[in-house]
Amino acid sequence: MKRTRIMGGILLLFMLASPLLQAQQISKEYLLLLTREWEGERFDDGRPKVSDDILERMKLVTLEEAWAVLRNHNYKYQFEGNWQTINPDSVLVGRALTATFTPGRPDIQKAIDDKGHNEDGRIKSQNAWPIDLLQMGDVYVADQFGAYEDGPTIGDNLGNSIYAKTGNGIVYDGAVRDINGLKEIGGFTSYFKSYHPSHHLNSAERALNTTLVGINNPTRIGAATCMPGDVVLGRDGGILFIPPHLAEEVVRVSEVVRLRDMFGHQRLREQKYTPGQIDTRWSDEIEKDFSQWLREHINELPVSADQIQEILKKRTW
Repeated sequence: MKRTRIMGGILLLFMLASPLLQAQQISKEYLLLLTREWEGERFDDGRPKVSDDILERMKLVTLEEAWAVLRNHNYKYQFEGNWQTINPDSVLVGRALTATFTPGRPDIQKAIDDKGHNEDGRIKSQNAWPIDLLQMGDVYVADQFGAYEDGPTIGDNLGNSIYAKTGNGIVYDGAVRDINGLKEIGGFTSYFKSYHPSHHLNSAERALNTTLVGINNPTRIGAATCMPGDVVLGRDGGILFIPPHLAEEVVRVSEVVRLRDMFGHQRLREQKYTPGQIDTRWSDEIEKDFSQWLREHINELPVSADQIQEILKKRTW
C-alpha cells in the first residue's frame, strides 16, 4: 500500500510537470489552467490576447498607477527596475511571449535539439525558436539568467526579426550585443540588463552557454513573475507585468486619476481651492465641479470622449 501511494505521488507530480517538459512549449491545457481568470480572446495556443484598444490606452499609464492597482489585488512581485534601455524616452507596451534559458548543459541541449529539429520541425538554433512564434503587438520577454560574457543571444539580426514580427522591442534579463545596430531599429524600445560584445555559443561550437528550457512558461524576470499574455508596461527605466484580467482596470483607474489630477492642478492654479481641499477626500461641491468640468472639456482631454462618457455614467454628481 505504501509503495502504491509513493508511485501514485510520483505519477501525479509527473502529470503536473509534464506540460513544462514537452518540447519546452507549455501545453494549451496547462496555460488555460494557469490563466483561468482571463475570460477574453486568446491566441490559438491559449495565450491571453488583451485587445489592441487596451494596449493603446496603456501607453499613457504610469508605473505608479499600474503598481497601485496590482498591489490592491495582492500582486506584489510584478515590477523589476534598474534596466538599460534602447529608446528610453519611449513607452514599451505589448503582450508577453516568454522564453526561459538555463546555463548550458550538453545532454539537455542535445535532447532538446533532437526533438525540436526531428519531431517538431524547428529549424535554426534554439534562441530563434521563441522568435518564430512572435506576433504583432507581442513583447519578447526572456529570462537569460543575467548571462554576460559569451551569453548574448540578441544582436541586430534577431533584433530586426523581432521588430519586423511585433513592431515592438524586448525585455531581456541578460546581455545584448550589436548595441549600435539595435539602436538603429527605429521603434525597438527595449529593456536589457547589460551589454557585451561577445556572442552566444551554440552546440556546434562545443562551448555551449545557454539552453532553452521553456517557451511561454511562467518566467522569473529579476524579482518579478511574468506569464505569457501579461501586458508589459515599460517606461522610466522600470517594467511591470500586468495580468491580462487586470489590464482594463489598470487603464480605467489611470484615466480617472489622470483627469482628476488635471482638474485639481487647474483649480489650484486658479486658486479656487486650497491644497488641503484637493489633497484630501473631495467634498460634494468639488465632485460636482469636477463632473461639470469633464462635460465642458470632453473633447479636449487626454482621454477619449467615449471613455469620459463611461466615467460620467458611473458618477452621482
